[in-house]
Amino acid sequence: MINPQYIPVVCDIKLRFRMKLLATLTLFLLVGCTLLKADILLKDITVAPRWPWNGLVDITYSVEFQGMESDCYPTGVWMNAFGKDYVQDKEVPMTTLTGEGIDTPVTAGGSYTITWDAGKDAPNFNSTDFTVTLQTRLVKWHTTKAYLVINLENWSYDFRDGGPNLSGDACRTTELWLRRIPKGTFTMGSPEDELGRSSNETQHQVTLTQDYYIGVFEMTQKQYELVMGSNPSSYKGDTRPVENVSYNDLRGASAEGGAGWPEKGHTVDAGSFFGVLRTKTGLCFDLPTEAQWEYACRAGTTTALNSGKNLTSTDECPNMAEVGRYYYNCNDGKGGYGEHTKVGCYLPNAWGLYDMHGNVWEWCLDWYAGYPTEAVTAPVGATSGSDRVMRGGSWIGSSARRCRSAFRGNSSRYPSNRNYDFGFRLVCRPN
Repeated sequence: MINPQYIPVVCDIKLRFRMKLLATLTLFLLVGCTLLKADILLKDITVAPRWPWNGLVDITYSVEFQGMESDCYPTGVWMNAFGKDYVQDKEVPMTTLTGEGIDTPVTAGGSYTITWDAGKDAPNFNSTDFTVTLQTRLVKWHTTKAYLVINLENWSYDFRDGGPNLSGDACRTTELWLRRIPKGTFTMGSPEDELGRSSNETQHQVTLTQDYYIGVFEMTQKQYELVMGSNPSSYKGDTRPVENVSYNDLRGASAEGGAGWPEKGHTVDAGSFFGVLRTKTGLCFDLPTEAQWEYACRAGTTTALNSGKNLTSTDECPNMAEVGRYYYNCNDGKGGYGEHTKVGCYLPNAWGLYDMHGNVWEWCLDWYAGYPTEAVTAPVGATSGSDRVMRGGSWIGSSARRCRSAFRGNSSRYPSNRNYDFGFRLVCRPN
């Protein structure tokens, strides 16, 4: 059985029926539940214990999507069910669900059937007042819009064509802006003649098979505080990138959860930053893979910097000073002096992403390991290691060469490590 890691986001519908002496009663309900600009309607619902009684209960339903915009609609949903016996006033587990919407997602249409093995979950079940609560879980949204915007005050979200308004700070504080990145193929790593190149940047072809959304900015301190209720940063500033966060803070430290990438996939610990953010929004956020990060950073460029320019020096470089805060321009006055700075103060890349070079290091999902030489598809990194990869360079101690698109930070990047230039940029998985 597939176990999707998505948060219930649509609705609860309660089907109250009587099962006195295991008699059968069928109910029909129509329920509309608003999600964004569309309604997911569950209709023609029936709940029927099988007769003669063999311990199985069938739940049938149909799905309808209404109020959709042509460029923004759900492509499928998962189903789940919970039970309560009101006679005994206790929850009844429904862990043995199988069928359409449980083993595979469903789209608009039906009739679909879910079967519950009540004989296993509740062998002494015999209630005259029992409620089944159905929940839907969003599979993914299809949209052609360029931006996903999260309201961090009420946890709603929508999709937009235009980018953030940099003249105000809402996009850096109470809103979370992500840019859609189209799937594609690129050359990861650096050519042998690139100034400042490291030996661990072997060029190889990478194909990403799915679009994804990535943060327009590094996660700021105010945004982090609105999610977690606290700000761990050493150098405070609402519009500056949050720092002093570890990989484990963001995903969790349990082997079966956040520390289990890639074996455990996108599972995270409930109390981690991403666990809390997923619960609040109903969206599946995570760190980018190293390949997703470099692909988004480059935005089609093959040069050392995503501005389309190369370095003039491995240390102090005017081309680097255009695109981000690093060691040699800490006192240029853009958003602050001598430290990391307000996000969005330097030139963005072609996809409108800011501070991919400098400001703070950004955690990626992958364990650090050597690159392959052959072409790869949707890489997830090594299966084990000691250090997680960080990308982008930072304001302190990073010369121009360490801020290049291809540079791989791995020294002292063990997952529990925190530092005043360790931050992150999030992605939202497409499904």
